[in-house]
Amino acid sequence: MSNPRILLIGPPGAGKGTQSKNIVETYGVEHITTGDALRANKDMETEYGKPREFMDRGELVPDPVVNEIVVTALSEADEGFVLDGYPRNGSQAEFLDDHADLDLVALLEVSREELVDRLTGRRVCPECGTTYHVEFNPPETTGVCDECGSQLVQRDDDTEETVTERLSVYEENTAPLVEFYEERGLLRRVDGEGTPDEVWHDLRQAIESALTSTE
Repeated sequence: MSNPRILLIGPPGAGKGTQSKNIVETYGVEHITTGDALRANKDMETEYGKPREFMDRGELVPDPVVNEIVVTALSEADEGFVLDGYPRNGSQAEFLDDHADLDLVALLEVSREELVDRLTGRRVCPECGTTYHVEFNPPETTGVCDECGSQLVQRDDDTEETVTERLSVYEENTAPLVEFYEERGLLRRVDGEGTPDEVWHDLRQAIESALTSTE
């Protein structure tokens, strides 16, 4: 099927960004994330105000504003899309269900222990933004960026305490979406604990299977 419409869900650290890139390269669709959509439309007028007003104050953008922004982005994705980072809760999922037809929802499943290892081991270059991992993708010299020679840092949201809290928030708010999409027959489960190539192999099979069944 051409122009597939795919929703990719999973906890922080599951590899959604990496696999979204694979989907974009393979199927020629647009990669739509909540953050990108908000930044691209931060001055869009809504009945609740502009997204910029909330972002500048460091506040969460209200669901109705996020909904409108994301649906606008989806409507402009004529060649299909992979949606990553939205919906984050039941009300957003209900809204999306009323405004977009998905071909499938792919869930990347990764254990909590593995997620903690992945996220707490991440190191970032504050100068050029290159990302490393102390175990899976270390720099040539420990603690030093290969690209620009700057000292790598661990982001505040990558400490074990913060990671554990992020995963708890995910489980409380986002995990119930699994049942929502299972009931609609859209969910495909993918083991996210292999190498990126192994995960992509299984994910692509799930995508192809789902797209074939909808033809």
